Amino acid sequence: MRDAAIPRSARTDRPALIAVAHGSRDPRSAATMAAVVADIASARPDIDVRLAFLDLSAPSVDRVVDAVAAQGHTHAVVAPLLLGSAFHARIDLPALLDAARARHPRLRLTQADVLGPDPRLVDALRDRVRQTLDPETRPRRVGVAVAAVGSSNAAANTRTADVARRLAADTGWLTEICYATTEPTLGEAAARLRARGADRVLVAPWFLAPGLLTDRLACAAPDLVHADVIGAHPALIDIAWDRYDVARVDAMALTA
Repeated sequence: MRDAAIPRSARTDRPALIAVAHGSRDPRSAATMAAVVADIASARPDIDVRLAFLDLSAPSVDRVVDAVAAQGHTHAVVAPLLLGSAFHARIDLPALLDAARARHPRLRLTQADVLGPDPRLVDALRDRVRQTLDPETRPRRVGVAVAAVGSSNAAANTRTADVARRLAADTGWLTEICYATTEPTLGEAAARLRARGADRVLVAPWFLAPGLLTDRLACAAPDLVHADVIGAHPALIDIAWDRYDVARVDAMALTA
């Protein structure tokens, strides 16, 4: 993120990190992910860290890869800042990287794993919920509707639902999963939590950044308290660098 502050030799003798976010028409999303990547970069100032977007926001993955190649790097780790391994991570990004390899045959591009599932992300979600709870007036039974994007793939939704189960196991809160784009809806999850005896129902967005879908959730349940998105949580720094290190070591092993 700070090319001028990093000597050229330091930038090019270690793999660069290209952190790839989803992208959104909502400018708050890009601003949040820029803050996330700034925190990631500050943890290891000796490594060249770049932010790229898959869609709707700039700079694009193509543009950032071209810039990394022009900077003289011979290897870059591409880390998807995504909560799940769905279409973008399995299809879109690999296709973009294949095209980039054809343009830059001297630049090795290694795709890292997505952020989730990772227990530290559930911890981050727990922290965001706790920030909404007044310690002096906490209800006896907290109900948390974990709200995610949702997918047309039932198996993907089942994997996402595990986040709510992990949060319940960690905190003792009542939890239900819901989705912004499919069923069960937030209203259905809130009703289930009340039926289970929740004194207060909160919404925990399983999103890295705010945007159109988090706004949709807020409009769907304006009477509920909505926790912040995960955003620039310290856990993301550790997870992103873990993904980088694993991908870098695996790439080295393949050439050994």
